[in-house]
Amino acid sequence: NKAYAYLMVPEKSQMRAIARQRIRAIQRYSSLGAGFKLALRDLEIRGAGNLLGTQQSGHIAAIGFDLYCQLLKQSVGKLKGESFADRVDTALHIDFLCTNEAHYQKSPDNSLPAYIPSDYMQEARLRITAYRHLAEASKLQEIRDLRKNWKDRFGRTPVEAENLLKSTELKIRAASSGCGAVEIKDRKLMLTRKGKFVQINGKFPRLEGDEPAEWLDSALELVKTL
Repeated sequence: NKAYAYLMVPEKSQMRAIARQRIRAIQRYSSLGAGFKLALRDLEIRGAGNLLGTQQSGHIAAIGFDLYCQLLKQSVGKLKGESFADRVDTALHIDFLCTNEAHYQKSPDNSLPAYIPSDYMQEARLRITAYRHLAEASKLQEIRDLRKNWKDRFGRTPVEAENLLKSTELKIRAASSGCGAVEIKDRKLMLTRKGKFVQINGKFPRLEGDEPAEWLDSALELVKTL
């Protein structure tokens, strides 16, 4: 049975800024399965305790969850005297990739699912940790280790999670080649390096295959040649 919750709030002028941000987040992420995105938004608003909060030198909302995790990992590694790769600061946009489980189940169309299914990692805490590990990854070996770890703990990696791993691998490979942005639109791979597009024979390479999964594999193979 569908349930309803009515939240009675005062006028916006009487609310604190954080309260207004939280209400907007609830309004925005109200669809079925949006709990994870709501949890991430709450993390951005309040920070995860003092370590990720505003008492530090910055705030997670200023630079985004992925980059913040990488910067935090890098800083902790420096204090421990560990070696680490440069952070991955490459923008990734793929028009056929769907990273929202609820949206994909509602309207799969011709998109490729790329997320951690809730029935694969049933606890939200585990999924958030897994997404954080992905956001922190800066080496291909870390992707391999994540794939192995997920298989050992949760069983065979589902297609959706495998697509998510591949898209992260695509981002890391592009970053290691000096690309600042990766965009796939209308089956065309558009890479940006030092503010200029990377073209082959004067044009953007077209991805091979008939299905979105084949397009993602084709993009990976093309980036490997850089």
